[in-house]
Amino acid sequence: MLGNGVVGIQREEYSKWERRAPVTPSHCAQLLQSHGVRRIIVQPCTKRVYHDLQYQNGGCQISDDLSECGLILGVKQPKLGTVLPDTAYAFFSHTHKAEPQNMPILDEVLAKRVSLYDYELIVGERGERLVAFGEYAGMAGMIDFLRGLGERYLSLGYSTPFLSLGSTYMYMSLSAAKAAIIAVGDEIRSTGLPSAICPLTFVFTGSGNVSRGAQEIFRLLPHSFVSPCELPQLTQLFSGGQVKGFSDGLRRRGNFQVYGCVVTSENMVVHNDPAKSFDKDNYYAHPGQYHSVFHENIAPYASVIVNCIYWEKRFPRLLTNEQLQKLMLKDKDSIGNTTRPLIGIADITCDLGGSIECVNQTTSIEKPFLRYDPLSDSYHNDMNGDGIIILAVDNLPTELAKEATNHFGDVLFCFLHSMAYARYLEDLLMPIRRACIAQKGQLTSLYEYIQRMRQSETSEITMLSQVDGRMGKQCTTLVSLNGHLFDQFLINEALDTIEEAGGRFHLATCELGQTVDAMSYAELEVTANSEEELAHILDLLAAVASHSGKGSGEIKTSLSKPSEKSSFSSLEKTSIDITAFKTKEDFSHHGILHVLILGAGRMCEPAVKYLACNAFDLDQSMIRNSLKPVEEAQHDRNVWITVASLFIQDAQKASVVISLLPASFHMMVANSCIEMGTHLVTASYVTQEMSALDDKAKSAGITILCEMGLDPGIDHMMAMKMIDMAHSKGGSIHSFVSYCGGLPSPAAANNPLGYKFSWNPAGALNSGRNPAIYKSNGQTIEVSGEDLFSSAIPFRLPNFPAFALERLPNRNSLMYGELYGISNEASTIFRATLRYEGFSKIMNCLAKLGYFSTVVHPMLKENESSSPKGPSYHMLLENLITKQSRNDRILHKDSSSLAERLTGIECCDEITAKNVAICISLLGLDLEDEIPIACQCAFDVLCSRMENKLLFSSNEQDMVLLHHELKILYQDGRQAERHSATLLEFGDSKYHEDSLRRPQSAMARTVGLPAAIGAQLLLLGKIQTRGVLRPLSPEIYLPVLEILEASGLQVDENIQYL
Repeated sequence: MLGNGVVGIQREEYSKWERRAPVTPSHCAQLLQSHGVRRIIVQPCTKRVYHDLQYQNGGCQISDDLSECGLILGVKQPKLGTVLPDTAYAFFSHTHKAEPQNMPILDEVLAKRVSLYDYELIVGERGERLVAFGEYAGMAGMIDFLRGLGERYLSLGYSTPFLSLGSTYMYMSLSAAKAAIIAVGDEIRSTGLPSAICPLTFVFTGSGNVSRGAQEIFRLLPHSFVSPCELPQLTQLFSGGQVKGFSDGLRRRGNFQVYGCVVTSENMVVHNDPAKSFDKDNYYAHPGQYHSVFHENIAPYASVIVNCIYWEKRFPRLLTNEQLQKLMLKDKDSIGNTTRPLIGIADITCDLGGSIECVNQTTSIEKPFLRYDPLSDSYHNDMNGDGIIILAVDNLPTELAKEATNHFGDVLFCFLHSMAYARYLEDLLMPIRRACIAQKGQLTSLYEYIQRMRQSETSEITMLSQVDGRMGKQCTTLVSLNGHLFDQFLINEALDTIEEAGGRFHLATCELGQTVDAMSYAELEVTANSEEELAHILDLLAAVASHSGKGSGEIKTSLSKPSEKSSFSSLEKTSIDITAFKTKEDFSHHGILHVLILGAGRMCEPAVKYLACNAFDLDQSMIRNSLKPVEEAQHDRNVWITVASLFIQDAQKASVVISLLPASFHMMVANSCIEMGTHLVTASYVTQEMSALDDKAKSAGITILCEMGLDPGIDHMMAMKMIDMAHSKGGSIHSFVSYCGGLPSPAAANNPLGYKFSWNPAGALNSGRNPAIYKSNGQTIEVSGEDLFSSAIPFRLPNFPAFALERLPNRNSLMYGELYGISNEASTIFRATLRYEGFSKIMNCLAKLGYFSTVVHPMLKENESSSPKGPSYHMLLENLITKQSRNDRILHKDSSSLAERLTGIECCDEITAKNVAICISLLGLDLEDEIPIACQCAFDVLCSRMENKLLFSSNEQDMVLLHHELKILYQDGRQAERHSATLLEFGDSKYHEDSLRRPQSAMARTVGLPAAIGAQLLLLGKIQTRGVLRPLSPEIYLPVLEILEASGLQVDENIQYL
């Protein structure tokens, strides 16, 4: 039965809230139709997020009987006694760390000759978990806590917009929950929060997946982030004090936004020796040398603590009950106290009795809160009374069952064919082979340590008495191991080393890391026959630690005896004077590659940061083995980055040049790179002139990689991945549509246009007057530049119902049919620009008024005015209205409103006219102020006012939205499919860890990162094609898309059967 190609999906009975499934109906349909799985049998379940009928419609069989299945998939472990013999199971077993509470299910697996795959152990190349739900826990926990915050404040006598929120599970989707949060944010922005609870400050502990998920929800509210050192000043400011560096405007906005602060270990603990500063590696190796200052430096200024860190007993607690009690007494008794009382704790990691001592019991999804009174040390199941509220739900991801299931299935999908047909361990793909704890009832070699660790639980006294009886006096010491002991199997190597050297061990302590970044800690009592033999074992263990540290940048392992604390490291530091280097060969000879970045604008910083941190970590960036790993020798190499230099000697030293200059400079740069034999990467379009350099670039042996930004760039790569995949399955592209927009986030789209600029508006406005051509249902459609705004139509994305958008045709769509090789098969090829709904109607009205005219306006001609004061904005507005007017009645300002006058000259309808009037007022186009002399035409005036009025503030985010849809047909009668891929990225609102670092916009990241990754691939020789290229081939787009995903730019892909 094992490996028979029949897959079962078990009913989840672990908890009433467990509604997730390992795969969706869509995944099942694909497995059955095009991936060779023979049958899929689904146990019926009325609470599963996807219904039985949906699986049935996807081709699955619904039955309680899974006895015919060779592979059975679940999420949580099956009930004891229900495991079927001689088959394979995949679920979260939590058995690989030999915890006693999880051993019964392992015993049943072994007794029934079962093969067991544990999702927790499916890891990528650098040991990162591929199936991890930390971000979902963070998002669900944050939504739930905001809902409880509203109820708690109401019990304290304050009405807040949070009261309108529901728990996460009450929303149909994550998008719907986010829309509700955005609505709450809109209410805060317009009506504010009660002044007595401001500043409302959320402190996030840690910066991992859990924290990122919680912050993603927090960022949907109007907010500002402050650094940990700014917390006291922020609170003092809202207590009426004057604080240097904080403006009165910030205080005035305080009631209309919330505040966030991210704290990491360096902000929460200090060394016991005041003379020593915090060192992260030292802290994780020797946490006993540090103590917490969280209760002094952070907690007094927090309204809410969102706890997102994993904790072990050997680390100092963030907040003890005694410290919390003193904190609450201070808040209660102090007069003129500048702190704000702590309202609650969202302990998303839910470590009972852990980093926050008072969290000693879990709460449930249906009753997510309890109230703790530190002064009486008592717990209550209500929101009324003294104390703080605590959220400690231990199964938060189940509240986002649909999104978690989609993610789960996406990760598992590529492995399921081999799992369904695997009879032997060698039949499995490597990530699953490493995740196989047992094969046909036997522990695999990687996990044999489990039985040894269980045996080591035998009483120490019994073990020592047996040893003494056989061999006489023994020597014993305590050895601590700190590192990725289980997820990277260092425990195996350590135990093998002890036993092969003739020693024995007893597991005294084991504290287990719960995330890919968290390390585990174990203490072994190691026994040997003599002091010499024991010393030899310790030397061998030290060698294991040193070797492991060299083999992976993620491994940090130390060993020690109580009497002699030691740590072992393979890192060496080398000092090299690069100022003497004159050529790229000089750099290369010393293992250094030089990258020159031309330009120092917003796009530059993401590129610099990525290359500085990841230039030679390509093997750690990849997830699905698109590329072979970088040779080990390259781990000893370094990258030197020169930014904004225009000296020819710097270009001569460079291995790769990245040009982020305006497009008009690229030809000059490209010709210089050809002369010097240096690769070039740009984010700009391939012009005819650039294309003509193809032969010269090939002759010079270089690559000129263009269009490595967002649009063009990521749009190409997403499209070609989808198209090539469709073609590889025998499909043809019937329709290709693409939408892309750089927009303010919904929270920042707070003007009638719903648009803001982070650069000169002229380029964006000019694009709105470009003619467009596209193909729709076989018909070629042309749109003139004058008609472009009027051709916009409303557009909605099903996965993002909160976004009210519109689309405008984007230039020449037909050329993309040629580039993508689909001109002869696609009846629809359409590319569009996205804006918020209403943008085009306002812009069209402004264009009709004449504000897009680039002809020198008579009123604005230099020195032609007889008045000592130049023309005003209001004078120009009146002049433009007069030119368009056909009715003298509406010429005069006093006779009717501006909106009525705009309607009267037939610029727009009544509703749009009102919005245009508001926009004109916002931009100051009706002011009596003098127009700057540099403005020579109406278009100059419009750009000048937009540049002045429609800029992002330091606390606002931009947003990038890119969406592709393909309709795919199959000639063999298979069901047609609609494939979609969506990239949604938000910019930073504010950055505080480094005062010299500007916030990174989403546009900067999505342009700068692809350019940097292109340079990285050229540095490492992963792009071998020479000449002038676009990122249209798998050689380029596969690794770039995967590295972008590993860097946090997530593309949501979906398939719908038509």
